[in-house]
Amino acid sequence: MDKPIEEMAFEEALRELEQVVGRLESGDASLDESIALYERGDRLRRRCGERLDQAQARIEAIRLDAEGRPAGVKPFAAA
Repeated sequence: MDKPIEEMAFEEALRELEQVVGRLESGDASLDESIALYERGDRLRRRCGERLDQAQARIEAIRLDAEGRPAGVKPFAAA
């Protein structure tokens, strides 16, 4: 749990977030440890959200011209 969150890939951050949630749900952590876990979990959650937003921005839809040939790309529009 010591790796800087900013350097984590999505999968790493999600895995650690799951561990943090599990630890918090177990009720075995002291109050101070629970607060620290919650704070790190919040930062991990934000990191995962940022990575998902970046991935979505990279998804592109191919536009076709009147003859069905690729004519360029347009940004993905989430429904």
